[in-house]
Amino acid sequence: MSSKTNGLPYRVMKLATDMFARETGFSGPEIHEIFAEYTDALGPYQGWGGGAMSRWQIFQAGLKSMPLPQQKTFLLELCSYDGASRYGMPPDEEIEKLRSLLLADGTPGAKAASQGLEKLEDWQAVTKSWTAALGKVTSDPDGAITATRTTLESVCKHICDERSVAYENSWDLAKLYKVAASAMEVSPDQHSEQIIKQILSGAATVVSGLSGMRNALSDAHGRGKGSVGPAPRHAKLAVNAGFAIAGFLIDTHIEKPARQP
Repeated sequence: MSSKTNGLPYRVMKLATDMFARETGFSGPEIHEIFAEYTDALGPYQGWGGGAMSRWQIFQAGLKSMPLPQQKTFLLELCSYDGASRYGMPPDEEIEKLRSLLLADGTPGAKAASQGLEKLEDWQAVTKSWTAALGKVTSDPDGAITATRTTLESVCKHICDERSVAYENSWDLAKLYKVAASAMEVSPDQHSEQIIKQILSGAATVVSGLSGMRNALSDAHGRGKGSVGPAPRHAKLAVNAGFAIAGFLIDTHIEKPARQP
């Protein structure tokens, strides 16, 4: 039997339980059957009533019987479950939310950058693509890379909008980044100190690389028969790098308000 652990954060455990063992999700026998592939801790199904555990209690008991990495693997696989469920599968938006929470540890760049995003109002477009990128890292690496670029483009456009800087919707990511960075005086050519200039040049290089990575690996363009799509590790690289840049732009936007005319 697997050893117990402190397990998942409360909000993750609660969300997963609500999704798979309350109004939506699986019946008691189904929960036992699904967990039987991972742990023997639940034993045979005892039926309902007479002091037996309810569905949500069975679900949580099964999760808590497994080590934390196995809990995450189990829930990620449930997010892609396409079999039968007595009460129906939860809505797609809840599945994406759970998936993004489970993958947060693998994308620390996104986790750190999100602290600044939470302080901004009317940035729903950024939040939407942000969540999409996190939710697709494992299940859809193509989509994660595309959503990461979309997030960066949206961040740059929001910054330009709030600083009254003109741009064209047809501009590519590199050009949008250059305009947004210049508006906040974090463009490499706006600094003379070598180390700062070097770091800011590196950020611009990352943006250019993400643009190329998306064109070469993501689902933004069609592929031939012999082409191979990106793996989750490629998506993690794109998300961590892209969101680190997005976080830097957001933090700078917050800490260096636009100068009043």
